[in-house]
Amino acid sequence: MPEWEFNGTPRSNPDGYNRHNPVDHIENWTTPMLVIQGRQDYQVPDTQSLAAFTALQKKGIPGQLLYIPDENHWVLKPRNNIFWHSTSLDWMDRWTGNAAT
Repeated sequence: MPEWEFNGTPRSNPDGYNRHNPVDHIENWTTPMLVIQGRQDYQVPDTQSLAAFTALQKKGIPGQLLYIPDENHWVLKPRNNIFWHSTSLDWMDRWTGNAAT
């Protein structure tokens, strides 16, 4: 999948990969972030999500990690889907000033 999205391999098209590599932009991160990851996600390895969450913590940026062990790139199981929606909506409400009273 990355080879299709970035028009080649990291070796054949390094600029395509480097342009979108988050590690090169961490110094600009300031916004609170909810990081969501399914352990069975083969499109985004969980090491990338854990690294992003760790970077947030090291920079003192508010962050939360929502890790769902039995899901992949899509949250499909009803119970997990409710949990994902609840967590996501709570996060957005918290950081947009729309928290429920």
